[in-house]
Formats: sequence, structure tokens, C-alpha cells
Amino acid sequence: MKESRAWKRLNEATLTDLARALASAVDYGGVIQLEGDLGAGKTTFARALLSALGVGERIKSPTYSLIESYQVADKSMHHLDLYRISDPDELEWLGLADLLGSTSLVLIEWPERGLGAIPPADLRLRLDHADESRDVMATAETARGLEWLRRLDGTNPI
Repeated sequence: MKESRAWKRLNEATLTDLARALASAVDYGGVIQLEGDLGAGKTTFARALLSALGVGERIKSPTYSLIESYQVADKSMHHLDLYRISDPDELEWLGLADLLGSTSLVLIEWPERGLGAIPPADLRLRLDHADESRDVMATAETARGLEWLRRLDGTNPI
């Protein structure tokens, strides 16, 4: 089932272009996990994706609040940053199960810190430093994620 795509040497502008292209390929009701070291571009990618999905308000980093939620028409989007989590049990109070639904898109930064307490990924994005650029590896984990990747293939993301 797993299938991957890779993009190499993306600067901030092309990373943002990739996020916008993914926005046009994504249906709501899924989970995207964003992995990578500090400063790899996870939040930049998430902001560009949310903006392209129609969020018109300021998109704040959820580093301190853990979660920021947005509503566009009947669609819900939730952006989580688990960097400050030391134990997945700390996430119980967030009510993640209540956030998931047919019209909810959940973006999770630092998913490895919430293993066992977060929903599984439909699409996993790994962002890595490549000198001043970034390399991105997208891996479909479910049929939904695979559909998103295949739709992305039909665009010119960068």
C-alpha cells in the first residue's frame, strides 16, 4: 500500500508551492503527519497548506498551545505541534478523537512524540535540511493518502 514521492532541494518558495499543490489534491477528513528536525520547514509547510485551503486568518504556530483549529465553511482543520510533549498520555485532554470527522483535516508536527495517542497518518511528510534547501519525502500510508499523492502527480507542484 505504501507509495512515496520525493522532492529535492526546495527553497522556501518551492516548499510553499508544494504545499499549495497538495492543498488542491487533498480531500478533507484525513491526517497528515509532518516529520523533521527543528527548522526543517514543517510549520512553513503547514501554514502554506492551511492558507491554500482557505484559512484567511493569521495561522499561528501551535508550539505553545499544542493545537490551533480553523473553520472554513463546513470544513474543520486542526494543526497540532507535539514538540513539547514528553509522554503521549499528555494528549488525552486534547480530545483528538472528537476532532476527527469526515470534514476534518488534521496536521500533526512531531508525530513521533504522540505515538499511540494520535490518529494514524494518511500521508506522512518527512522534511530534511539539505544545505540551505529542504528535501521532502511524502509517503502514502492509506488508500486516502495514496489518492492524494496520485492527484498531486497530476499537478506541477514545483
